Amino acid sequence: LPTRDDEGAWLAVIEASQGTRHKLKYTAAWNAFVLDGVLPVGLAFPYDFGFLPSTLGDDGDPLDVLVLADESLPPGSVVPCRIVGVIEAEQHDEDEPDAKRNDRLVAVAVKSHRHGDCRTLKDLPANVLDEIEQFFVAFNASKGGTFLPLARRGVATATRLVEGGERRFATER
Repeated sequence: LPTRDDEGAWLAVIEASQGTRHKLKYTAAWNAFVLDGVLPVGLAFPYDFGFLPSTLGDDGDPLDVLVLADESLPPGSVVPCRIVGVIEAEQHDEDEPDAKRNDRLVAVAVKSHRHGDCRTLKDLPANVLDEIEQFFVAFNASKGGTFLPLARRGVATATRLVEGGERRFATER
């Protein structure tokens, strides 16, 4: 799957729907989404969560993206998006000795009515970004790890991150 569609929108593949406690992960060997975990009661994905295909992050996985849409989207949906920024973060997993970068791209579904005017992170209320960061802190803590937000960056930084992920994917696949 390409990273962009014919109109230039970024393509996100949804792994976890807004409001769900189920974290699915796409497994290429099976060509299927596999249940990767269940969040504790009281913790649910605040928005649709997925990845950008044909990218690789520093953690060896496709780049993560949180997609703001009008309603939750089912896992496996491919959503044309506009990237509005990135939450740079450091993550430490329970079974990993060293912390690693695991940034979260923030995007808006191109077809969204509610978020249609959103072009940058500055167009979102600050409490939305606070809640997103708090979710990832709690999500990682529930798995015995840590998530430390480092900075909120704009479209240019996010685009460079994706382009680097595309290059990494092209050379390592």
